[in-house]
Amino acid sequence: MALLDSSIWDGKLFVGEWIDSDASIDVVEPATGRVLGRVGKATPDDVLAAARRAAAAQREWAAKRPEERAAVLRRAGALWEEHASEIEQWIIRESGAILPKAQLETHIAAAECFDAAALPNHPRGEVLSTNEDRWSVSRRVPAGVVSVIAPFNFPLILSIRSVAPALALGNAVLLKPDPRTNVSGGIALARIFEEAGLPAGLLQVLTGGVDVGEAVVAAPEVRIISFTGSTPAGRKVGEAAARHLKRAHLELGGNNALIVLPGADLAKAASAGAFGSFMHQGQICMTSGRHLVHESLHDEYVAALKEKAEHLPVGDPASGQVALGPIIDSGQVERIHAIVTDSVEAGARLEAGGTHDGLFYKPTVLSNVTRDHRAWSEEIFGPVAPVMSFSTIEEAIEIARDTEFGLSLGILGDVGMAMQVADAIPSGIVHINEQTVSDESTAPFGGIGASGTGSRFGGAQANIEAFTETQWLTLRSDIAPYPF
Repeated sequence: MALLDSSIWDGKLFVGEWIDSDASIDVVEPATGRVLGRVGKATPDDVLAAARRAAAAQREWAAKRPEERAAVLRRAGALWEEHASEIEQWIIRESGAILPKAQLETHIAAAECFDAAALPNHPRGEVLSTNEDRWSVSRRVPAGVVSVIAPFNFPLILSIRSVAPALALGNAVLLKPDPRTNVSGGIALARIFEEAGLPAGLLQVLTGGVDVGEAVVAAPEVRIISFTGSTPAGRKVGEAAARHLKRAHLELGGNNALIVLPGADLAKAASAGAFGSFMHQGQICMTSGRHLVHESLHDEYVAALKEKAEHLPVGDPASGQVALGPIIDSGQVERIHAIVTDSVEAGARLEAGGTHDGLFYKPTVLSNVTRDHRAWSEEIFGPVAPVMSFSTIEEAIEIARDTEFGLSLGILGDVGMAMQVADAIPSGIVHINEQTVSDESTAPFGGIGASGTGSRFGGAQANIEAFTETQWLTLRSDIAPYPF
C-alpha cells in the first residue's frame, strides 16, 4: 500500500490514530478542478481534546533519552527520501507546483528531520555565576504543546520546519495545515511520523478553517504558536496569543526589493529577477516584488525580463513540463489581476502578461511604476515583476526602505557597493548576488516589521530558542539556612 493511499485518511482525522470525522474537506487539484479525495474536518472541540491528549503524551516523550527522540527523527528523514516521488506528486497536484519545486520540498523535509535529530544532544544550558553557596544553572526545557499553523504555498516545508524541531526538543505538536493543502501539508506528515514510530498523541493534524485556527491558539495546554502566513492573519494570531499570554513566532508577508546596481551583469540579473518573481507563480513570501534597477541598465533589464516572461510556459504541472502552474484559487487570481489592472490604469506600462486563463496567470512585467501604484506598494503573491529605475545609491536605499515589510532583500552587482546598501536597509534576510527567494534548514529564517516578529526558524540555536523555555535551577549540598 502506498504511504498516502486515500483509504487510510479519506474522511478521517489523525489524532495519533485515524478516526472518522462527521464532516470533511475536499482535496481539490487547482489545475483541473478535480476532487482528489476528502479529509476529515476538525471542530474546536476536537482541538481541545487533541490538546489534552498532546499534553499527556508530551510528558512521557520529554522524559525519553535523547537518543530515542533522535532515532525517530532520523527514521522520518529517511522516509521522506524513500517516499519522495509519491509525496511530490501530491505537492504538484494539490498546490500547483512544478516538479523541481516539489522535489525541493521533499529534499528540505528530509534535511529538516536529519538536522532536528541532532537537537536532543545539543547543549541547552549554562552554569551561571552566583554570590550564594550553591550552583546556579540556566537550562532550556521543552515548552510542552506547540501549535503549528502552516500556509498553502510551500505546504510541506513550512509545516516540517516547525514540526521536526519542536518534536526533537521534547514537545508535542498540533498541526493545522491550510485547507487547500491538507494532504501535502498535513496528512503527509502524519503518515511519515506514524511510520517512523512517533508515539501516539505527539503529532495530531487538525484540518479546518478559522475556528480551528482560533482553537489551536486558545487551547489551554498550548504554550507556543508557530504561524506562517499573511500579515493580516498573523496580526490576529499574535493578538490572540498575547491575550492568552503565549509566545507566537510569526513569519509573515513581504514586499521584497531586488536591487540591480550599476555595472551588474545584465543577463544574469534578468535571470535572477525572473526566478525571484515567477518561481511558484510568485506565491512565496520571499518573492522579488520590487525590482529597483539603475537607470543605466533599466531599459535593457525590462526588455530582458519581458523576453523571459513571454517564453515561460504556463500550464498543468502534472501533465507536462511547464515553468509556472496554476494560482491556488480563483480568489487569489482576482486579487492579482485587480492589482495589475489598477496599476496599469494608474499609469504603469504593461510589458508582458497581465492576462489569465482560469487559474493560469501569465508572467507579468510592469514598467513605468511609481510608489503609489498597488503593484509596488502591496504584496501581490502572484507572478508579477514591477520595475522602477533609480539614479543614485542613496535613492535606491530610500526607495527600498519605503515599506512596512522587512523580510528579504536581494542586491546584484559590485559586492563592496552591495555591502553598503545592505547595511542601510532593514531586513531579516539579505542576499548579495542572489535573488530574494532562498531557505535552508540550517539558516535562521524570519523577518521584521510587518514581515513578522523577528523570531527565527532554522539552525540549532534559533530552534532551541523557539521551541523551549528558559528555566533557572539552583542546587545546594544541604538545605539553606533562613532567618524565619
